[in-house]
Amino acid sequence: MKILNIKKQKNKYQITLDNNEKISINEHVLINTNILYKKNITNKELNQIKEENVFYENYDKVLKMINRKIRSTYEIEKFLTKNEMSNPEKIINKLKELNLINDELFAESFTNDKVNLTLDGPYKIKKELEDNHIDNIFIEKALSNFTQDKIDQKIEKIIQKRLKTNKDTAYIFKQKTSMYLSNLGYSTEDIYNHLDNIQIDTSKLENEMIKIYNKLKSKYDGYTLKNKLKQKLYAKGFTTEEINNFIEKTVH
Repeated sequence: MKILNIKKQKNKYQITLDNNEKISINEHVLINTNILYKKNITNKELNQIKEENVFYENYDKVLKMINRKIRSTYEIEKFLTKNEMSNPEKIINKLKELNLINDELFAESFTNDKVNLTLDGPYKIKKELEDNHIDNIFIEKALSNFTQDKIDQKIEKIIQKRLKTNKDTAYIFKQKTSMYLSNLGYSTEDIYNHLDNIQIDTSKLENEMIKIYNKLKSKYDGYTLKNKLKQKLYAKGFTTEEINNFIEKTVH
């Protein structure tokens, strides 16, 4: 077949053949096949050009994905499978050769972003890296930058922020905050090392007890009032000592 014309169209090239067939090809293919300097091509060469063109079309789509955000090998593989792209191994290998996907660098970048931009703890970060099929050696290396000092600072910052708006008893506050920190990926030991030392503003809690008492005393009195008050305060998370002290000085 004779090549009649090669015309550039944006980032692609259109080849017109003497059988009136027009083929739009990627710039990489144009360079790799040296087609600019050919006047004729065989059917075999044409099929190779078409096959290579499909490869580079898919390859460029993956490049756009990587340019937006660093990706793990697993993410790229999922993208290739989801979009039913041909030659996935060839694309992966080419990207690895150019160091455009590197799971070790991905683990470091991912962990640094999580440490600096989120509240996430080490266990949650580790789970997300495992979900990306990152090798455990790379995970441990990346997490080594998440030092104990940083962990302590994050936990303390979270606790202090929650204390500012707290309306719960010490018991309830610790219970809720422990669950919250655990879901963020912090260890039980680290959580309780911090929660054991917190101080709750008791004035707010006493106001809450008074509010409950005033509401109940309009309906009940005597033994019934004390019983109802104990039930309500227990439900709110007050300790037996706190309840008995309050009833002793308030209920007559």
